[in-house]
Amino acid sequence: MDASQRRKSGINLPASMSETSLRLDNFSSSPRRGPSSFNLSSPLKSMSPRTISNLSSSPSPSKSVAVCSDRFIPCRSSSRLHTFGLIEKSSPVKEGGGGGSEAYTRLLKSELFGTDFGFSDFSAGNVKGGSPMSPSRNMLRFKTEHSPGPNSPFSPSILGQDSGLAGEVSTPPKPPRKVPKTPHKVLDAPSLQDDFYLNLVDWSSQNVLAVGLGTCVYLWSASNSKVTRLCDLGPNDGVCSVQWTREGSYISIGTNLGQVQVWDGTQCKRVRTMGGHQTRTGVLAWSSRILSSGSRDRNILQHDLRVPSDFISKLVGHKSEVCGLKWSHDDRELASGGNDNQLLVWNQQSQQPILKLTEHTAAVKAIAWSPHQSGLLASGGGTADRCIRFWNTTSGNQINSVDTGSQVCNLAWSKNVNELVSTHGYSQNQIMVWKYPSMAKVATLTGHSLRVLYLAMSPDGQTIVTGAGDETLRFWNVFPSMKTPAPVKDTGLWSLGRTQIR
Repeated sequence: MDASQRRKSGINLPASMSETSLRLDNFSSSPRRGPSSFNLSSPLKSMSPRTISNLSSSPSPSKSVAVCSDRFIPCRSSSRLHTFGLIEKSSPVKEGGGGGSEAYTRLLKSELFGTDFGFSDFSAGNVKGGSPMSPSRNMLRFKTEHSPGPNSPFSPSILGQDSGLAGEVSTPPKPPRKVPKTPHKVLDAPSLQDDFYLNLVDWSSQNVLAVGLGTCVYLWSASNSKVTRLCDLGPNDGVCSVQWTREGSYISIGTNLGQVQVWDGTQCKRVRTMGGHQTRTGVLAWSSRILSSGSRDRNILQHDLRVPSDFISKLVGHKSEVCGLKWSHDDRELASGGNDNQLLVWNQQSQQPILKLTEHTAAVKAIAWSPHQSGLLASGGGTADRCIRFWNTTSGNQINSVDTGSQVCNLAWSKNVNELVSTHGYSQNQIMVWKYPSMAKVATLTGHSLRVLYLAMSPDGQTIVTGAGDETLRFWNVFPSMKTPAPVKDTGLWSLGRTQIR
């Protein structure tokens, strides 16, 4: 067809294409009318009068009919991006690696185009589900919105639980909290006794440390390192236990003769002296109003400073020396441990224990109530037992038991995090920090040359002080602060060095 003929027909076509190669056919099988390739009549009134059958240089019409529309709603999962050469192509791996870039490519495609694209089985000229040019079953359909599931951006992993890349690329585990391995302060404590059944160290809520050394009690202020001698019991007596009130103003002292003395820690004056025990008073425990004392005479006495009598009640249940004593944080229950391997739980009203826990096989000195969970009690056994046991005092059941490998001398819960610290004797003399309830070891600290018999915690809950028969007190930063759970720093409030406490 020459140029004049193309102008007559009103159609501008390339020189290589004939006019007969472009036809608009209807769905009727009737022959064409006239020489023109345009047929505007159709017996199917409900359908569109025109369809484009084929556009090619071949004069023969194609039998396949493609349905077209004026709307297109994109959907990543059905976009058939393989047709644009974006599919993964196999290529020989170069020497020295290449697997990392392949995994990265798969991850990138999965995140950009969805998991359907990232893991579809595409190959050159072969696609699951039909021809590459055939529309997907989701084409031109509204995509259904799903609630956040495993592949939601709000899920813990951006790859989702079912993603094939989860094994290749995963979020690294959170590193464990770092605890300094050395004490930031060491105090000399001459005449600090190496006796498992005594309790000679306590730290007040006003940041004052009390230590019983021989016949004297010394007060060490953690804020200015000032040392004050509170009292001297004389040559015929000795200090067996010390315990501050919860307010930190008054301190009780248990003596070798069986007395219980109460002193004003600020004025350094004795307020009260109470008797009742026949021999040494090795353990003391304050509730909000009641002072409990345990003795080698196997009895527990309840003292009330508001009444003139020495004690208001006597609790009888142990068959040997009472060496552990702790009130619960709500003042409802009192736990006591003895050299008879028993752990007893008392309430405020009863004169008999409400629980008798006999699973320990050695003396129970280490006792601690959880500040995070009501009715959760931890206890530790001596050399023949070596276990930390956890109890539900509401049901009386043992929750868990962990063999520490050495004598358990003390236990204390952190009030800032759900962890606890234990001190030990033979054979390693170590200090251990545990995460509850998994009982994973956070840290193991060593430094004392003899068993770590004494333990107390600072008012802010970050620092502990440990004492041993090696006549030293060591200060350790083991717990984070309550506000910022960042790792504790290796430097403390005090300069590193050794100082005498008297």
